[in-house]
Amino acid sequence: MSDQTQSGTPSTATTVTVGQYLASRLVQLGAGHVFGLPGDFNLALLDEMVTVDGFHWEGTTNELNAAYAADGYARLRRGIGALVTTFGVGELSAINGVAGSFSEDVPVVQITGMPSTSARANGLHLHHTLIDGDYDHFFRAYREVTASATIVRAASATRDIDAALMTALRESKPVYLGIPADVAVAPVHAANLRNPLLAATSDAGELERFTEALAEAVAAHDRVTMLVGPQVHRASLEKVVRQIADHDGVYLASQNMAKAVLDESHRASLGTYMGAFTRVPEARAAVDDAELLVLAGTVMSDFLTGFFTQGFDEDAAIELGLTSARIADTTFYGVRLEDSLRALHRVLGRTPRAAVTPVGHPDAVAATAPVPGAALDQAHFWAAVQGWLQPGTTVIADAGTSFYGALDLVLPDESDLLGQPVWSAIGYTIPATLGACVAAPHRRSVLFVGDGAAQLTVQELATILHRGYTPVVFLLNNDGYTVERKIQSPAAVYQDITSWDWTLIPAAFGAADRVVTARATTQDELAAALTLARETVEKAVLIEVVLPKLDSPRLLTVLADAIAAAAARATQPEA
Repeated sequence: MSDQTQSGTPSTATTVTVGQYLASRLVQLGAGHVFGLPGDFNLALLDEMVTVDGFHWEGTTNELNAAYAADGYARLRRGIGALVTTFGVGELSAINGVAGSFSEDVPVVQITGMPSTSARANGLHLHHTLIDGDYDHFFRAYREVTASATIVRAASATRDIDAALMTALRESKPVYLGIPADVAVAPVHAANLRNPLLAATSDAGELERFTEALAEAVAAHDRVTMLVGPQVHRASLEKVVRQIADHDGVYLASQNMAKAVLDESHRASLGTYMGAFTRVPEARAAVDDAELLVLAGTVMSDFLTGFFTQGFDEDAAIELGLTSARIADTTFYGVRLEDSLRALHRVLGRTPRAAVTPVGHPDAVAATAPVPGAALDQAHFWAAVQGWLQPGTTVIADAGTSFYGALDLVLPDESDLLGQPVWSAIGYTIPATLGACVAAPHRRSVLFVGDGAAQLTVQELATILHRGYTPVVFLLNNDGYTVERKIQSPAAVYQDITSWDWTLIPAAFGAADRVVTARATTQDELAAALTLARETVEKAVLIEVVLPKLDSPRLLTVLADAIAAAAARATQPEA
């Protein structure tokens, strides 16, 4: 596509192919890096997409990893991520990752290269099908885990593509586009590309009514407490939240998926709220007993509420959602989160309030001096990491030991925490780290991942290293599935995994010269490894940290106990 500009918008072309049109739209939306694998049914599509200026192909080692990478990319970009797979075998490999994006409100575009329109119409018994003539099995499966699923037709291709992308933007959910091989190369008008897709806007009348009701509700209170959830990140509204926190009279707590939405050193910060598992009792009380509680982009799931131990009345709170807002019994439909938060910022500025007294700021756990030869445990490891982390870090932590250890850290200013506590798929983070590195290449990522989780997706570390990215990877080797051991049957054979020599993995990937490795089994070895990681900036760093099999961080211990108790109750025979 020779007359394409860097923005993905053609300057003079009157027609483009469907593949070029889709790639151009992705570039315009800031999603020009697309992950995936080639397959014979998507080659025609890929050949068109790669001709678009600003489009970058990011090949991954499998389709599940491509979905995770696109998810991590979208989270760091605060926008859309995209992947391309082939029909059947490829898209089914990716569906778990896309389902996770749906669960956690991440707008990922799953693009499937399909057999030709005529093959579908005739029900040919092609490879990658179920040999029953029905080509829509997998399309129907994706309808269950996406906000929209469309098989693109040449006659309506530009409308089909634009409608799907607008749905992803509007609802912050994944969408599915199936593109037959003949449709991928079909010509379509390019005129629409001269007008970039616009974000959805609020209903003006509803927004005015909401703002009036909000002003009345806020004016009656000297203190306003906000509980901020992950949807604030999806809408890229961190700046507005920080402006709200700067008002006198405001406290702000975050759910664990939004831990870093406000620097934890800020006077208004209450830290991370998880109901009964909130680290500082005063912080929990400030939320549960708030004069006026505002729920902003929250998700009220088990792991985010401390297994539903929140002490506040959700119905009595003001609720600001992605596409609607509620005050008392009145719901204001069509009021988007970006506008309701800005309205709150304006309303808070109208009435003076007394400054808040910092409440519940947890002290960073101080590391004790390493004892030469002393074995490591979880408490010493996380305390040592606390003192090592630097401002401006993207902390990425896999489900289980890693995530709940990281949650108890007091993150340095201007840091992010990337995890997946709702879907909680182990292995998510290594490919998500690839996505994060592609999205923010000048920001260093620090990954914490367990040995069991890493065995699912570690091959994507090869992609990270060969692309020249330099994350620090802490491989927590606790010899199996410690979370499950804590919940039930710790000695069961299914809790075990095979033992790998983790520090040799980069060499097996042909990337030994791109990474520095270390293995820490004692406190002094960990101290040396942390010093090495801080001093090594031009290469990636992989540190294997050997920890006790049954040891776990504080927060995971109490959560596992709660899960175990609930599981025991569920399996008791009825009286």
